[in-house]
Amino acid sequence: MTNRTIAALAALVSLVFPAIAATPVPAVRGPLPVTAISYPFGAADHTMKPEDLKAEGYIEEEFLISGTANVYDWAKLGPATVRAANAPYTTRVLVRRPINRAKFSGIVAVEMLNPSNRFDLNIGWALSHKEFVRNGDAWVGITAKPIAVAALKAFNPERYKELSWANPVPLSDPRNCALAANAGVLANDTERTTENGLVWDINTQTGAWLKSRDKSNPLLYGASPSAAHPVLHLYAWGFSQTGGFLATYANAIHPLDVQANGKPMFDAYLIGTPVIATPINQCAGPIPQGDPRWLVHNTGVPVIRVMTTSDYLLAIKARQPDSDTATEKFRNYELAGAAHATPDELYFGAAPADLIKAGLAVPPMSCQEGPRSRFPSSLGFNAAWHALDEWVRKGIPAPHAEPVHVENGKPVLDEFGNLTGGVRSPFVDVPTATWTGSSTGASFCFIAGHETPLDPARLNKLYPDHKTYERQVAADVAKLVKDRWIVKADGDELIAEAKKASVP
Repeated sequence: MTNRTIAALAALVSLVFPAIAATPVPAVRGPLPVTAISYPFGAADHTMKPEDLKAEGYIEEEFLISGTANVYDWAKLGPATVRAANAPYTTRVLVRRPINRAKFSGIVAVEMLNPSNRFDLNIGWALSHKEFVRNGDAWVGITAKPIAVAALKAFNPERYKELSWANPVPLSDPRNCALAANAGVLANDTERTTENGLVWDINTQTGAWLKSRDKSNPLLYGASPSAAHPVLHLYAWGFSQTGGFLATYANAIHPLDVQANGKPMFDAYLIGTPVIATPINQCAGPIPQGDPRWLVHNTGVPVIRVMTTSDYLLAIKARQPDSDTATEKFRNYELAGAAHATPDELYFGAAPADLIKAGLAVPPMSCQEGPRSRFPSSLGFNAAWHALDEWVRKGIPAPHAEPVHVENGKPVLDEFGNLTGGVRSPFVDVPTATWTGSSTGASFCFIAGHETPLDPARLNKLYPDHKTYERQVAADVAKLVKDRWIVKADGDELIAEAKKASVP
C-alpha cells in the first residue's frame, strides 16, 4: 500500500469518524485563601464534628474551575449526543491530599458532591476517609448541581460570587422545558435558568485537570515536566443521587471520554446506592424502571455497585449480574444491615451554624424510632474501595457476593429480624440488635434506619459470657477479612470494640 493510498484512507476515515478534541483542562483559580471569616463550605474543620486534617497528614484546598460544557441528549443506550454546545460554567472543587508527596498513593477518589439536602455533602469522605488516609489516597469533591451553588452563594456571596451554571438554552427556546411533553418535568430543586446537565463535562474536565501538568494542579506536588506524573489512577465515586449520576455518566459519557482521549478518564467506578437513574439533562424526564440505561454497560473498567438495606429493594429492577469480560467488569454488593442515610454524612457535613447561614434547615439526626442507624456502612464501602483498587492496579478481580435473599418481593429475615444473604459483617453475623433500613419522621428518615437492641435474656442465651461474644466476633472478622469483605484495619477495630462492649 502506497503512502498516497494510506493518506487517502485516513482522509476517508476522518470524514466518516470525525476527530473529537481531547478533553480540555479547565481554567483554575486557587487555592482560595482561608481566613477566620472566609473558608470553604464544608471545610473539614467546620463540620458538625470538626476534623484536624493536619494531624492526619493531610491538607485541604479549595479551587474554582471554569470552562465550557455541553448539554446532552440520551434517548437510548449508547453514547450521548450534544443538545447545546459550549455553555460557560464555573464551579468549585475541594481537594484533600497528603501533605507529603511521598505519602501520596497516586490514587484519587473523584466525588460529585451529593446535593440531595440542597447543599454539598461529602459522603465519600464521610464514609471512607479512614481508608483514604491509611492508603495515602487523595479525595476530590466537585459541587455538582446548581441547587448546591445557590447554597454556597448564600453562605458566602463574596467567596462564591463567580460560580455559575447558567442554562445555555434561552427560556423562549422549546428545548428549555417549554414543550407540552415536558410540562411539570422539573424537580422542585431545579430552575430553568440553570442547567443540571452541565455536570457531565464538568466531571470529565476535573479529571483532565487532575491528570494534567497544569501548574494549578495540586496533585503534581511541584513535579518537574520530565518526572513521572504523581497521579496514577482516578476512580469515580458517587452516592445516592450522585450514584445515579455515575451510572448515567458511565453509560452515556464514558464512551465519549474514550473517543476523545483514547482511553477512559476514570479507571474505575464505585457507584453507591443509585436508587434512580439520572436524566441526562433536566428537561429529559425520568428514565423508567426496567430501561437498559439503569444498568451499567461495557465500560471496560471495573465497576462496583453498592446498595444498602434501605435501598436494594427500591432498585431491585436494576440488579445486575456480575461480569468478568474484557468489556464489562461488574460487581453488585448489597450490605446486609446498613442504612442509606448515615449519621456520618451529617457529622462530616457542614456545621449546623454554616447551614443556617446558607439559609438551610439542619437535617435531623433522629427519627421517630430514635437516632439514625449507627451501622457502619464504611465497612462495606472501604472493602469495595480496596477491592476496586486491587482490580485496577493488580488485576485481581473483586470478590463475588450473593445478593440479599428475596422471596415474592420481600426480604428473607433470620430469627433476629436481620437480612439473610448480602455482604456480611459481625453486626448481622454475631448480632446484638435488629438493624432496619427505614424509619419514620422528617427529611430522609425513610432511608435512615435504626437499630432495636436484642433483649438481655436473649443476649445472655446467645453469649453466656463476654469471652464467648469476643471469640465469635474475632472468628467472624477473621473469615470476612480473609474473604475480602472487611479490610484488615477495620477488622482490628471491630475486635477492639468487641473487647470493650458490654455484651452480654
